[in-house]
Amino acid sequence: MSTTAPGTTARAERRRERRAARLADGGGRRMPLWQLVLRYLLLLAVLALMIGPFLWQLSTSLKGPTEDIYSRTPQLIPADPTLGNYAKVADLIPVWDFALNSLKVAVTNVLTNCAGAALAGYALARLRFKGRRVALVAFVMAMLVPVESIIIAQFMTMRELQLNNTLIGVVLPGCIGAMNVLLMRNAFANLPYEVEEAAYVDGASAWQRFLYIALPSVKGTLAVVAIFAFMGAWDDFLWPLIVLSDQQKFTLTIGLDYLHGAFADNQRLVAAGTIIAVAPLIVLFACLQRYFFRGVGEGAVKG
Repeated sequence: MSTTAPGTTARAERRRERRAARLADGGGRRMPLWQLVLRYLLLLAVLALMIGPFLWQLSTSLKGPTEDIYSRTPQLIPADPTLGNYAKVADLIPVWDFALNSLKVAVTNVLTNCAGAALAGYALARLRFKGRRVALVAFVMAMLVPVESIIIAQFMTMRELQLNNTLIGVVLPGCIGAMNVLLMRNAFANLPYEVEEAAYVDGASAWQRFLYIALPSVKGTLAVVAIFAFMGAWDDFLWPLIVLSDQQKFTLTIGLDYLHGAFADNQRLVAAGTIIAVAPLIVLFACLQRYFFRGVGEGAVKG
């Protein structure tokens, strides 16, 4: 008569549970093995399409002048990696000055959008005042207006304010985005009223409820607004190209394109300039990703 040790049975049960978990989807439902394999193959294909061009640009920027970047068999890993291409870009154009101008514009855009969108979103979601629905409709309608249709009016306004050819003129039209206001409005609207009602009973003012209760509960959406605002300002090309004329005030996107002809025949330098422009976006997302994926579903009630 054979007996099985309790520890052995428990380990076998845990192995079965882990095996079953590997064959289940995110909702815990069992699925055939071929469907799971197909899902991962599709995800890998999408990943290759999304990250493949970036990896190729990174590889090209690190290749030396003797390596063939147009070979029939692409070589993703450089045989003799070098950072000389980045130094050459800095020698051809004042890329770090352009990057500093872009950083000033992007950081200011993030601060104004986070502050303005949070205040406007809280007012639309929580405060009761005349014209609240009209204001909400106005923000929605603002999203439907193409930027190209108002860009001449924006330029005329900046010129009348004597802000053309200034970084303030670059920041001002996009300092508060309608989409960001609606994102913050929806985030505040999804918070339970009970917490704020308790604070109101305790004598908290609207500012105190906003700063100490509502705002900490929507960090995920605030991170989304910060990332979108930074990306929009950092990648913007058309508006800075129109409003700026002094080369010393050019942002990075204009600076790289303005002197593009100087190294258009050297794709290694073009790739190096592209990586310089993309690197800050990667760093920002890496710093805010835990808040970004938390999203608007953060709850204000804990415990």
